[in-house]
Order: sequence, then C-alpha cells, then structure tokens
Amino acid sequence: MDQDPSYQELYDTSIHKPQEFWADAAQAISWSKPWDKVLDDSNIPFYRWFTGATLNTCYNAVDRHVEQGYGEQTAIIYDSPVTDSKQKISFSELLHQVSKMAGALASCGVTKGDRVVIYMPMIPQTLVGMLACARLGAIHSVVFGGFAANELATRIDDAKPKVVLSASCGIEPNRTVAYKPLLDDAIDIASHKPSHTIIFQREQLVAQMTDGRDFDWQQVSDSSEYHPCVEVLATDPLYILYTSGTTGQPKGVVRDNGGHAVALAWTMKHIYNVKPGEVFWAASDVGWVVGHSYICYGPLINRSTTVLFEGKPIGTPDAGIFWRVIEEYQVKSLFTAPTAFRAIRAADPEGKLIDKYDLSCLNALYLAGERCDPATLIWAQDKLKVPVVDHWWQTETGWSIAANLLGSCPAPIKAGSPSRPVPGYNVEVVDASGAKVAAGESGMIVIKLPLPPGTLPTLWQNNGRYYDAYLSQVEGYYLTGDAGYIDQDNYLWIMNRIDDVINVAGHRLSTGRLEEALSNHPSVAEVAVIGVHDELKGELPLGLVVLTSDCDLSHVDIEKALIKQVREDVGPVAAFKLIAVVDRLPKTRSGKILRATMKNIANSSEYTVPATIEDASVLESIEQSLQQMGYAQ
Repeated sequence: MDQDPSYQELYDTSIHKPQEFWADAAQAISWSKPWDKVLDDSNIPFYRWFTGATLNTCYNAVDRHVEQGYGEQTAIIYDSPVTDSKQKISFSELLHQVSKMAGALASCGVTKGDRVVIYMPMIPQTLVGMLACARLGAIHSVVFGGFAANELATRIDDAKPKVVLSASCGIEPNRTVAYKPLLDDAIDIASHKPSHTIIFQREQLVAQMTDGRDFDWQQVSDSSEYHPCVEVLATDPLYILYTSGTTGQPKGVVRDNGGHAVALAWTMKHIYNVKPGEVFWAASDVGWVVGHSYICYGPLINRSTTVLFEGKPIGTPDAGIFWRVIEEYQVKSLFTAPTAFRAIRAADPEGKLIDKYDLSCLNALYLAGERCDPATLIWAQDKLKVPVVDHWWQTETGWSIAANLLGSCPAPIKAGSPSRPVPGYNVEVVDASGAKVAAGESGMIVIKLPLPPGTLPTLWQNNGRYYDAYLSQVEGYYLTGDAGYIDQDNYLWIMNRIDDVINVAGHRLSTGRLEEALSNHPSVAEVAVIGVHDELKGELPLGLVVLTSDCDLSHVDIEKALIKQVREDVGPVAAFKLIAVVDRLPKTRSGKILRATMKNIANSSEYTVPATIEDASVLESIEQSLQQMGYAQ
C-alpha cells in the first residue's frame, strides 16, 4: 500500500516540527494572551504546552459562539428514552444556565483552582456543571453516577472538593438509582468534608436534603448572579478524571486547559470530519473520558451540536434506538463502543431495524473503548454503508493515538486495526529491553516523548506516581500498557494488554487474536478469551461466548465449529478446546469486558468485584459456567 503523501506530510510535520504544527492548530482557539512557548521542555520529562498563554475553556465552548451571532444554534440535544423526554438547548440558553451556575458555585466560595466533584447522570445539568467550573477556573472531577459510596469517598479524599454537584437519582431501563444516599454515605466515609452540595431534584425521585449543607440546584441557580469567565493559564488544570490503578488507589489523570482545547478542536475537523453547526453524537457517558472530550468539550468548542443520550443501545425500547436518534437529529458522526454494536448485532443480526430509518445523514461510525473485532466492524460497515473507524486512545491521552483521518486524509480501512498513528503521536513497538522491533513483530506499544497537547501532563499532585506508572519502563517513552505491532503499511494493531497474554507450553498467544478468530463465526455476538491454569502446558485458552439471537446450532455443534475455526485461523499451537456458552459477559459501565476478573475466578484466585461493574450478578453466572467445566472450584 502506497503511503498517502497528505497524511505523511501532516504526520512528519507534527513529529519533526511540533511547535510549528501545534501553533497552527492553536489558531482555532480564542486566547486572552498568547503563549511564551508552544512547547516548554525546561523540566523533562514533564513537558508543558502553550506556557504563558491564558484563556478560558468555557468561553471557547459557549460565549464566543454567542458573540459571533450563533446564539440561536442548538448546542445540546437531550434525548432520554428512559424518562420519555427530549430537550434542545441553544448556545444562548446554555450561556445563561452556565453563567448562573458559575455564580451559584462562586457564592459557595468556589474560586480558581478549587475542586468540584460532579456525581451526576446523563442530563443537561451535568454539562452545565462542568462548563460552570471551567468558567470559574475551578477544576472539576466527574465521578460516574451511581458509583459505590466508598469509591466516591476515595475520590473526594484525593480531590478535596469544596463543593459536590449531584442529582437526586439516575434512571436505568428497569430501575431508579438513588444518588443522594450514596453521596451522603460517601461524605460520611470521607476524611475530607465538602462544605456544600448542590442537588438537582429529578421528578422521578426527590432527595432528602441536609439543612445548611445541601442546596437545591434550581433555587441557587435562579437566585445567583451571572458570573463572567475567569482567565486561567493554558497549563492550569481543567479537570481530574480518575482511572483505575493497580494498587487499588485510583489515578487522577490531569487535563490542562490550553492543550486540551487545541487538541480537541483539531480532532473534530481532522478525525471526526464534523463542521461547525453539524450534529455529533458520542453515545457514551460523561463519567468517562469520551464524555468529557466528545459529549461536552470537543463538539461545543467546534460549535457543533452535541447529543446527550440517556438510554441504552438495546432495550430502550429496542435495538433500533440508535437509528431513531440518528434520523431524528440528522447526526453526521456517531461515536460509541464496540460493545454497543455487538449488543445491537446480537439482538438484530440481520439489521432489519436499520431499514426502518433514513440514515442518509450519517457519514461515519467511530468505535473505541476496547478493541473492535473485525466481524463487528464488517457487520456495521455492511449494514450502515458508511466507513467504520476503529480508533484507539486512552483516558490518559484524552484523544486518539491512532485513527483514520476522515476529515483530511482518509485511508483504506483494515478491519482489526485502528489505522495509523495520529499526528502528534510518535508510536513505536519495542521488546522487553526497550529495543525497537521490526515491522510485523509484536511487542510493547510506547509513544516517544513529548506527548502531544491534550494528553496528561501528570497525575493529580503525584508526579512520582506519574513517572513510575508511565515513563519509567523505557526512558524517553510513555508506556501505553498495550501490546501489538505495526505492519508494513504503518497500520497499528492492538492485540491485548501487556499482561493479557496466554503462555501455552512456551508459546505466547494474544487473547485478541483468539477472540478475533472466534468472532469470525456468524453465530458469535460477543467473546472473551482468558487463560486458565493447566498442569501440563501452564495455561490453556478458554473462550466465553455469547451467541446471536438467531443461532439455531446446539451448544455441542457450535463448540465443534469454533474449535475448528480457531485451529484454521490461528493454528494447532493455540491448543484451543475449551468453550463456555454464556448469556452475558461481565462488563464495566463503559463497556470493557472484565477479562482479568473472569481469569481470577476460573483459576480460583482472589478477586474483588470492580466498582465499575455494570451488573455484578453476571459474575455469579460466569462462575457457575466455569464450575461446570471443572474450574472456579
């Protein structure tokens, strides 16, 4: 495959002339004061972008669009099938709500640099709260709504917020989750006590308030004065987002104001191909990094309309909900997790519900969050008749490390690969000693420093842990934690986490490669492969398989077919012969399959139920299936 000259020129400039490249990209942002240096390398490895510059992220996301005459454009479309409600909020209306909430926070003593924890569901007030913090120069930390009290308490103790913004409840398809009791318990558990909470009362469940501490959202917003935007340094933190750590203590990923705004504006054009005024939908949650980057900040900075969806890909009411939203709001680009499409495919294998809607507005589907198996990508591409872009990034990076640049230099799609490194990311594959490996050879995926703007400059108040976790393994490089290879066309292939390799009689096998082979069978909707202990070979691969709704094969026949498929696709070296057909796989609320937890269950090792799990009862059913096979004893 010939190298695309437009991509290569863009990429080479970003790597060899980063200051020139990012200074040009920064023209999309309104600055109060220009930078002294685009890239500050005075404290290696702690690089900083746009030092000396000042700006306000809320101004860039809201105020400037109103000032430029776009106040009547819709900023947020709220669609909630779980409450049967819809709402459109213009940029002018958003400015009014954000300015008043910023005033309410200021009246609670929140000033520049203070932290505010946001513990809320997928409602417009959540975005208002985030933007109000940005307006004040305060640092928000969004915690996924419904997180257990002890997990919330851990984050309160680390961030030490002055105020917590919350809501009375979250709405799931089959239940209402009371947030306020969880918040009350978390504050009781936490050593740090926020001075106030501001609670948005939802009509589905009204919360009990604590006099003197808890304020009603609507009341304080209505009675507050408008608050102007506060200038902050480009290098000042915009938010902290906690991600799981190996020690059990969550890592507070820091995002700065300047680099973040520049990077997101660049991606909206080059990766997502969305113009100002067009509708962009990230079907995720604001509790995750996707929600920060592409429900809240990215689309609004770009003056696009963002869709805020409170529902599920199936069951609210059916597997056609995504198509209804796309048609109704004329969505140009959809971004979601592969697990959402696997669920849709399992419920509607023939894609019959797609035919009920006019999806001619949709230009592309973007998938991220975990590796997308080729079978799911090909199914989506076949049914939707648009490019399906599997792209790869992390909470830490805040935006794509590898992606197909549909907005500037689109490339052929290779199912199973998130395409080529995005400009700004100098990606290499190295062996255990840190030496670069040849094209096509697997190893650890690392990124040469400096990381581009918008990535984490450090962890919250913990430079030492940042260095130890990400920079210490290979000097001068950021360790992604993922393993894979780069092929002869410079396409990146992410096969598994570094610690997610099965060793069968000395042969190291990628779980991702085995899952890919199993997913190629048309009756497989979802699959996870784990390594189980074996006295003879050390480990053996075990496949946990969810079948499509229209599968008419017996379990015995499907097992035979899948064993044959892996033997043909991967080879006899895989020694693949263990299959459990299960109803569901355990996942986090963001859609990641809990492979490590299932592996511990199978091998009778100690494990803790992750705080992010979507439904803990699924683990019990997995354990029963494994016990029937002689594992998890």
